[in-house]
Amino acid sequence: MLTMSGTSVKHLGGYPLGVVVNLDGKLGRKPSLDRLSELVADDIKAVNALIVRHMDSPVDMIPQLAGHIIAAGGKRLRPMLTLAAARMCGYQGSRHLGLAAAVEFIHTATLLHDDVVDESDLRRGLASANTVWGNKASVLVGDFLFSRSFQLMVEDGSLEVLDILSSASAVIAEGEVMQLITTNDTDTGETAYLDVIKAKTAQLFAAACKIGAVVAERPKVEEDALDTYGMNLGIAFQIIDDVLDYSAKQATLGKTIGDDFKEGKISLPVILAFHRGSDDDRTFWRRTLEDLDQAEGDLDHAIQLMEKHAALKDSVERARHYGAMARDALGIFAESPQKKAFIELIDFCIERAY
Repeated sequence: MLTMSGTSVKHLGGYPLGVVVNLDGKLGRKPSLDRLSELVADDIKAVNALIVRHMDSPVDMIPQLAGHIIAAGGKRLRPMLTLAAARMCGYQGSRHLGLAAAVEFIHTATLLHDDVVDESDLRRGLASANTVWGNKASVLVGDFLFSRSFQLMVEDGSLEVLDILSSASAVIAEGEVMQLITTNDTDTGETAYLDVIKAKTAQLFAAACKIGAVVAERPKVEEDALDTYGMNLGIAFQIIDDVLDYSAKQATLGKTIGDDFKEGKISLPVILAFHRGSDDDRTFWRRTLEDLDQAEGDLDHAIQLMEKHAALKDSVERARHYGAMARDALGIFAESPQKKAFIELIDFCIERAY
């Protein structure tokens, strides 16, 4: 327990739960991506230029469709991990730029394929590529971006980097298939759920971080530490994403609430609510998620059940657990601006839930 001004609060990983702590150990501003973004600002400009150049094609639809999703693709978190990890490891060259672009192409290709599989109409508030150009074009352009990512890896010339990123790509595809198997299956347990998000989301976080140590030619212990950091960060990130699907805060993030519910995805909040609920509750979950027999008011009822059984709250606590492990993995690295940014990134990923 930790006492602050006479108030006793629980803590995990050295930080009080529910209290915003800045990187100097004082109460302060809400965690954000600003510190990380500022540190890699020049590098990310170079990466963006590489992305534009390598998604070019004489087939007009390819740069149009690829540009559409890349423009809506968020904050470039995964390539920023590669850039910052390399700098934290003391790298002064430029190989990390092409590899960061490769990481972004892998991520973007999976988004294109995801939207087709999920039959999504929107991507961050904009019409999804498959809605505009159709499923066939989205799948094929996703394949094109995967190919471009491998061209960038070959240009780098490192067999170790090629092994890390190609293995990650294969695991991501396995995760997509595993998610297909668990979708609409309320018998899915927490272990199976974690297997899916480790493969589908966290694997690329881990690979993006690890290759930063590889290009810097750091010892294997540092490669493994960054791999561990990225894996646990990615797990925490995805758990919070799944919590947000049942949160009104989704609207502020440019997403619509309840997409996972409508598609019958089995996420951690669903698993906890299902197993903690009554027989009537489980009948509700089977009707809405297995049979996809959903009526007006069902989403609200689902959220009420999650709140009743503390499924959302406890999912956030699971994310905090993985965040603490990510923080511990950074312990072997000397203090640096990049390390501070990586620690703040953990808090940012979790605090999105509030």
